[in-house]
Amino acid sequence: MPKYNKLVRDKIPEIIELTGKKYTTRILSEEEYINELKNKSFEELEEYRNAVTKEEALEELADLMEVIHAFAKYHNTILNEVEELRQKKAEKRGAFEERIFLIEVED
Repeated sequence: MPKYNKLVRDKIPEIIELTGKKYTTRILSEEEYINELKNKSFEELEEYRNAVTKEEALEELADLMEVIHAFAKYHNTILNEVEELRQKKAEKRGAFEERIFLIEVED
């Protein structure tokens, strides 16, 4: 039986059950949850990095967005608030649209 030991989406146990397979789950504590959510963000980002096609990339971006939604909810906020902060930072420091790659800064 393969071991996964990772945070999964809420309906995954139901989907597994429909295949007739047995599974084991448990509910994470708050501390475990945020830790596993952070791990999931790296997992999804790595999958995005490895995406070859536009379709694969968009699928992985959707997964990353789901993780970001979960982070926002964990911190008792909504994406609108996060978006406002993003916009303020973009106004103050810029975004990444111009593809600037900093090489070095003289001391």
